[in-house]
Amino acid sequence: MVQVKSFAFNPFSENTYVIYDETGEAVIIDPGCYDKAEIKELTDFVDANVLKPVKVLNTHAHIDHVLGIAALKRKYNIPFLLHILDEPLLKAVKTYASNYGFSFFEEPEIEGYLKDGETVTFGNTTLKIIFVPGHAPGHVAFVNEEDKFVIGGDVLFRLSIGRTDLPGGNHSTLLNSIRTQLFTLPEDYKVYAGHMEPTTIGFEKKNNPFFK
Repeated sequence: MVQVKSFAFNPFSENTYVIYDETGEAVIIDPGCYDKAEIKELTDFVDANVLKPVKVLNTHAHIDHVLGIAALKRKYNIPFLLHILDEPLLKAVKTYASNYGFSFFEEPEIEGYLKDGETVTFGNTTLKIIFVPGHAPGHVAFVNEEDKFVIGGDVLFRLSIGRTDLPGGNHSTLLNSIRTQLFTLPEDYKVYAGHMEPTTIGFEKKNNPFFK
C-alpha cells in the first residue's frame, strides 16, 4: 500500500509530498523546502523510515514548488522530471527569486520530461501522469489508481481552484482541465493539493463554487 506524507514548507505554505510503499522506494513531489531546517525535516523523515528516494517529480515549476529540488537531487543523487512546457517557468525563477526573499535559489537541472498518459514507477507503485494545464502551461497531476488518490498540485483545492493570473495561466483552460481530467475520476479519489488540506473528487463536484 502506498503511503503519502505531506509537509508544509516555505512562506507560501506549499505542500511537499513524499510518496513511498512497502519496498522503501519513494518519490518526492514538489519539494518546496528552502532553508536548512526544512530540508532537514524532510530528510529526517526519509531516514527515520529507511526510505530510498529514486526521483524528484514536479507538478509544475512555480517558485514555491521548486525551492528544494537541487538540494535533494544532490543529497540522494536522483533525477528530476518536469513537463517540458514548464521548463521556461523553471528557468525564470532565478530572475525573481530574490524578490520573494529566496536569495539562495539554485536552479536544478532537468533529467527527463513528464508526458501525458505515461507512468512513473517506483517500488511496487505506479503513478499515471495526466496533463492539467491552466494554472501553469505544463502542469501535470499524478494519479494512483490502486489507492485512489491524486497528487494534484495547484489545479484543484478544497472549495477553490488554482490562480490563473500568473504567466502562462488561463482560467478557461484550468476549468476545462478539472472537468475533463479530474472530475472524470471516481468520486472517492482523494486529492492531495499543492496548498491547504486534502479533498475528494466527489466533494468538489458537489460543492466547489467554481462549478456551480
